[in-house]
Amino acid sequence: MQDNQNHIEAVIPLASSLYPTTEELAVLEPREQKFFRFVHRMNQGRLKDFWTWCQMLFGKLWIDICTYNLMRLYGLENLHTIDPSRPLLLVANHRSFFDMYVVSAMLYKNTTWKKRLYFPVRARFFYDSWLGMFVNLVMGLWSMYPPIFQDAKKRLFDQYSSRCLMQLCKQGAGNVIGFHPEGTRNKTDDPYTFLPAQPGVGKLIKETQPQVMPVFVAGLRVDNLPKQVLGNWRGGPKIRIHFGACLDMSEFYAMKNHVRTYKAISDYVMAKVGELGELDRAIYAPETKALPAPEETEQSLAK
Repeated sequence: MQDNQNHIEAVIPLASSLYPTTEELAVLEPREQKFFRFVHRMNQGRLKDFWTWCQMLFGKLWIDICTYNLMRLYGLENLHTIDPSRPLLLVANHRSFFDMYVVSAMLYKNTTWKKRLYFPVRARFFYDSWLGMFVNLVMGLWSMYPPIFQDAKKRLFDQYSSRCLMQLCKQGAGNVIGFHPEGTRNKTDDPYTFLPAQPGVGKLIKETQPQVMPVFVAGLRVDNLPKQVLGNWRGGPKIRIHFGACLDMSEFYAMKNHVRTYKAISDYVMAKVGELGELDRAIYAPETKALPAPEETEQSLAK
């Protein structure tokens, strides 16, 4: 659900209340402007607090009801090491539209500190149609924000979205930002392989230095959500979420601001997600473990 921008613009000095300029808004279609203004308002001040309360109560409840027999959680001890006074960036593999919403529900269920959720999304569908707005309300309670258009004609507006993401990751106690380093959904059949990590999340981390927690998600249906919900009572594949420890990124913060640095950071965090995936594979799919190459087998026998 959160198909992320592959490029994060340079940091621009941020006002206390960030809003796009007239020029940035002007590149959007009238409906897109109207939808953005509304969702932006829902993510400010007391309105954001209200929707956060709804997420904590109703969002968590309905996901819990629909998955309690299927859900398997690992690494919960790592949730207790999070510093609530600093923004938290969740970086996860991307298999279904619902990855981060299930993850956030389990975060609410297993922690008590006050949090505000933000899931940057591709604006197409979510910010240009009434159905997309409805999905944002029902699934995300308006937390699918900020929108990223990834359209050459609307690149100017995406500069605002980049500044907004920078601000959310740099300032704000309890800010939780969900991000997929792959940039788009991995539609292959193998949950343990990933698309190449994009440098955008690396730049975001380098510039803002939030807490960074890797998460691996598997088992969510991408083809038939109603069947998965029914499987909670009739039996179905387990939904697995592995929470990793927050990462020490100090080595990268000392490096120069360069696209190679950003790519190295993105690859590193995705490798940590992959390590969690291997823990899952060992439990649920050990038969899929890659066989050693023939030359490696010969060397092993020689020894």
